Amino acid sequence: MDKLSLFGLLIALSGIIGGQILEGGTASVLLQGAAFFIVFGGTLGAVMLQHPFRVFITGLKMGRWAFVTPQIDLQRLAYQITAWSGLARKEGLLVLENHIKDVKDPFVAKGLQLLVDGNSAEKIREVLAVDVGVYEESCWQGARVWEAAAGYSPTIGIMGAVLGLIHVMQSLADPSKLGAGIAVAFIATIYGVGFANLVFLPIAGKLKAITMRQLVMREMAIDGLCMIANLESPRFIENKLQGYTA
Repeated sequence: MDKLSLFGLLIALSGIIGGQILEGGTASVLLQGAAFFIVFGGTLGAVMLQHPFRVFITGLKMGRWAFVTPQIDLQRLAYQITAWSGLARKEGLLVLENHIKDVKDPFVAKGLQLLVDGNSAEKIREVLAVDVGVYEESCWQGARVWEAAAGYSPTIGIMGAVLGLIHVMQSLADPSKLGAGIAVAFIATIYGVGFANLVFLPIAGKLKAITMRQLVMREMAIDGLCMIANLESPRFIENKLQGYTA
């Protein structure tokens, strides 16, 4: 669990609600079901219309990364690859076949299998580079789902405000209904801007940062496996891989 994300979201909400209370208002006035339905439903529909089903689902699944970050341990991977290089120099590449089943990352396991099968460094890099390119594009598309939501949300909020004002204009003859319509109008705008800048954009930014870290890990794995294929010394491999962990 990424405590920083939860703490940041809590601070953001506390700042807004606390400011509302300090201004003499109440937190309950910010809870408007109609405004929430307009903004959230409209934004969700627009995002679904923009993206293919596969991309949309990928984006939703990636969203949990903002709070449950995938494990990315570059130091551990560097140590693992260095250990493999030492074994390969002493006992040959085939000894690494016994370690494939212990590798949890499918990408690294695939690269290790290519190495055990006797492929050259160039062939290993060529095959794994395709996987990296496809994975990178998939992750960027997933992050863009949240960016799209951030773009639509404020506009949908303005639409909610207009709908609220229309309701107000239709209720001029009944002053008791004016308050509710005005509340929906202004709260819808707050929801639209709030969702965009407090939720959607931060999640998109965090997904990009995590994606970059994962790409570094994959490039590190490719370099390490290719150096093993080229029979580089374990000390040289360790020194080079440490550069990725800085």
